Amino acid sequence: MSTVSMVQLPTVPSTGLFANPYAIEVLKTKKQELVDGIQNPDNLLSWLVDHGIFSPGKKVAMSYYKTRTEKNSRLLDILVSKGERACRLFFFPCLKQIEPPLYNSMRQYVSTVNEMIGDGRRQLVGYLLERDKEDLKKPPKEKVEKTSKREILPKIERTPRKLPDGEVNDKRKSSLSQIPKGTTRGTPRGTPRGTQGASVFDAVKSGDLSLLEEMLKGSDINAVNSLGETLLHVAAANGHVPVIEFLIARGAKVDARDRKKRTPLHKASENGHSEAVAVLLRAGANIYGLDGDSQTAVHLAARNNHRKVLKVFLDEEARRYKNRRNFLHMAAEKDDSQLVKLLLENGAPVDAVDDKRRTALFNAVSAGHEATVKVLLENGASVDSGIIDAAFSTNNEAIFGLLLEYSKGLSPDTMISALFKAVKMNLSGIINALVDKGAEVNARNDIEYTPLLLAAELGKPEAAQALVEKGAHLDVRTPNQNTALHLAVQGGNVSIAKLLIRKGMNINITGPGDQTPIHVAAFHNKQDIVDVLIDAGANVNAVTKDLVTPLHIASQRGNLDVAQRLLHHRANVNAKDKGSRTPLRLAVDGGNGDLVQLLLNNKSDPNVTDKDKKTPLHVAAAAGQVEMVEAMLRSQARSTAKDMDGCTPVHYAAAAGSADIVRALMKAGKNKNVDDKNVWRKTPLHVAAEHGHSDLIGLFLNNGAAVNSLDNNRDTPLHCACRAGHLSSVQTLVGWAQGEKANLQLTNGLKKTPLQVAESGTTDSHQQIVTFLKKKMHLIK
Repeated sequence: MSTVSMVQLPTVPSTGLFANPYAIEVLKTKKQELVDGIQNPDNLLSWLVDHGIFSPGKKVAMSYYKTRTEKNSRLLDILVSKGERACRLFFFPCLKQIEPPLYNSMRQYVSTVNEMIGDGRRQLVGYLLERDKEDLKKPPKEKVEKTSKREILPKIERTPRKLPDGEVNDKRKSSLSQIPKGTTRGTPRGTPRGTQGASVFDAVKSGDLSLLEEMLKGSDINAVNSLGETLLHVAAANGHVPVIEFLIARGAKVDARDRKKRTPLHKASENGHSEAVAVLLRAGANIYGLDGDSQTAVHLAARNNHRKVLKVFLDEEARRYKNRRNFLHMAAEKDDSQLVKLLLENGAPVDAVDDKRRTALFNAVSAGHEATVKVLLENGASVDSGIIDAAFSTNNEAIFGLLLEYSKGLSPDTMISALFKAVKMNLSGIINALVDKGAEVNARNDIEYTPLLLAAELGKPEAAQALVEKGAHLDVRTPNQNTALHLAVQGGNVSIAKLLIRKGMNINITGPGDQTPIHVAAFHNKQDIVDVLIDAGANVNAVTKDLVTPLHIASQRGNLDVAQRLLHHRANVNAKDKGSRTPLRLAVDGGNGDLVQLLLNNKSDPNVTDKDKKTPLHVAAAAGQVEMVEAMLRSQARSTAKDMDGCTPVHYAAAAGSADIVRALMKAGKNKNVDDKNVWRKTPLHVAAEHGHSDLIGLFLNNGAAVNSLDNNRDTPLHCACRAGHLSSVQTLVGWAQGEKANLQLTNGLKKTPLQVAESGTTDSHQQIVTFLKKKMHLIK
């Protein structure tokens, strides 16, 4: 008897719904020994999955248990929930194959029990270990009848389980007494009920696992009620952890959605069931799933101030979802400042980064969410250059002010970089905030510009105004000596120019090469600023170190509009630069006929000579500018004026080959200049012959030019044409017959006739000239 009292016998009920429920009793009785003794729970689990006892999803669910004993305990609980057959197969052959020593221990225990029972039930207990080999086959798939879209569980009848004394189990009786009669709200028609009218959804709602297990036999675990909820939704909403675990173990879809697109995780979170949330997350529930209102489960928990639930989510997120977009990022993007605050209060890391290395503060700043930015900054969010850049991209001065207000230890370099960026974007408010925070208003960037110089060059009036008001120095210069006023004028920014002048900047301040702002306006054709500068006292005839006036620059550049404004303000039209060139001379050089006419109309003298004694008429004739020549001749330009080489405009026209200009000049000089000689005693006819302009040779001869005129080398025009190899010019000169004829025998200073000069040439043209002259001289036929 003493031996019997030492052995704990499994309870063997006289009646029950299960056949031979002894494996369950053995497992319950020896649970702790099994928990401690199973060394390879993963191998056991794989066997049970491979043989159809557990679903593949169990492997995932079991992976969330950290220790061996936790995993063993959970595995045994699931086996008990799945019934007698699963427990039998666990012991034999599973345990026998995977854990032989532990199996032998269990077998010894059952053998002892058999000896002590000593009646017909011995066979039933022994069946556990030796006589259930045929049950190794995979169980057949359960058939579920479907009606329309919603799956309805088949109705079953249930007899209350009785204890040996015949009384109904108190716990079952208590749970059933709590189920209201009739169908509960959300229970689909046809849902299986117990003898007292309870549906499977009622069983889940009340948390009665035994009743649920009994009612679910052969039924669809993922059936839905009229609200689109599965059994797992209901269990999660009521926080029944054992039921949730049981349903998941039986294959319930952990991310099933009801009509509001909510998952069981949403339900558990909304109602504050932190343990249920933890179980669902371990089972693989989508932590970031959105419902029909684009809310995550965390949003629902936060809305109801379920801080324990928030803590579960944050712990899970920190464990499994590092360096990716998290709840704090999402809340920041949606400007949900209250959720951001709750998350931070419950341990969310304020500077966690996503897969792009961006923080929640970056997201809030980029989206312009001021309230959320403030919450994040109040909770210590870090501010770096990337976040500063994001603030600029939104042009949100209020947010930038917050960043400056809450940032700690923002480096001087970052502050200066931000200041120049604010200038480029013309953000006066940000400039004010930066300077107030300590940014140096006169700092230099990498090209030695101050913020004011940059604002002036880029034409940013609001930025310039803010900088000046904050004490920016007006007399600062770029490396090439330009001032802010020079740069503002160059860009044509009237408002900045007026601002600088109003603040007392010297209107005639000199820049590169002693150019004043009005020189810059003339160069860039900024006529509006010319008026502003002159009205403010700018010297219209200011000169550079090369004695260049603004009118010189406008004339040289062909800037007609500015030239008109300068002449309107009485600019000196005949001022000479360092090379003694007038604005008219520079306008002719530039080839601008309209500007030449404008200057002539304003009494520009066309006979003013430069340092080479050339007049504008010389230059125009050399350039072949017929209209300019005619305009200057109408303004009394001297057609016979000679430069330092003794050349008249006709010489230059002869070289250029312009017959129209020659005619105009000859007419103006009444043909008295046809034989004018330069310092080499060459006439225009010599020049025309040298350059091969045969049409001009005829023109000069018709106007009385001497055909045999001699230059310093005693060359006649015919000598010049022969030397240059111009056959047509030779033919024109030799063929002239209206007066004195070209002398073919006349020798030059080298005692050579034109023929001999041609014979010295080497080209085909020279040979043609030789042949032509010999025929004319009857030396050959």
